[in-house]
Amino acid sequence: MANLTLRQLRYFEALAQHGHFGRAAVACAISQPALSMQIKELEETLGAELFERNARQVRLTSLGEAFVLRVRDILNSVDDLENLARAAGNRLVGRLRIGVIPTIAPYLLPTIIGNLTRMNADLDIHVRETLTQRLIEELTEGRLDAAIVALPVSEPSLTEVALFEESFVLVRPSADRGKPIPSRDTLREMRLLLLEEGHCFRDQALSFCNMQSPLPRDLHYGSSLTTLVQMVSAGIGVTLIPDMAVAVETRSASVSVARFEGPQPARTIGMIWRRTSPLAKQLLQIGDLVRRSAEELRDAQTASRDAAAVS
Repeated sequence: MANLTLRQLRYFEALAQHGHFGRAAVACAISQPALSMQIKELEETLGAELFERNARQVRLTSLGEAFVLRVRDILNSVDDLENLARAAGNRLVGRLRIGVIPTIAPYLLPTIIGNLTRMNADLDIHVRETLTQRLIEELTEGRLDAAIVALPVSEPSLTEVALFEESFVLVRPSADRGKPIPSRDTLREMRLLLLEEGHCFRDQALSFCNMQSPLPRDLHYGSSLTTLVQMVSAGIGVTLIPDMAVAVETRSASVSVARFEGPQPARTIGMIWRRTSPLAKQLLQIGDLVRRSAEELRDAQTASRDAAAVS
């Protein structure tokens, strides 16, 4: 095992994760032939095959399945050593791997990235956008340093820090502009458009409408907030979207936006990371930056709405 290298283990884990030489090579920022050569050398060192190969994909052998679990433990330990050294300073330097859910990423990320870059130009930021459950898995596996999600996630191995509250708004066809805002009970009787299963925002919208399984049959689903708003524009129904998404999603759609009276539906946005992370102090600082970024975005959107109302 004298020739076993950390680089080979990282390439092996990437190929195990992606199941495809091309995608794994892109993730590792190397050429596909170079990745293939490193995997071949690893298998020769071990004296056994780790992958079954065919024309479309690669699949772990039984040895590979056992091997990848130990490799991930090793890589997590190495990453923790690197993080321990990074945490010795007063500010975060080097690589920051941060995950964001899809109902936040397109709207808040530009402000966050801009502020992070101004805070530390040497920070190497890697962003991962996917659903909450996948972010939790990747955090637990050590492939992310932190994630911005809707709370709570109620995962004992993770620290949760609430950052800000965000309201939901009702998006209706333009023809409904000026009509009375529906109550929660009335909204349940309307044709409601929701995100597909797996999105936490879908569950929050259903909770506000007090809809329990089995769900009404007159529900329609979309893969993104953009799709939902465009469906509303086409007259198919109504939907709920987070306030931060309004400016982006409604600018090219024939829709009207209404804010609920009384207690408004809302969600809590926060950051999560592993309880064992040596970067906890630095991640708290980044959490403060995310909170300030949300305030900047909210202030800018309020000013834009006020200017539009005056004109």
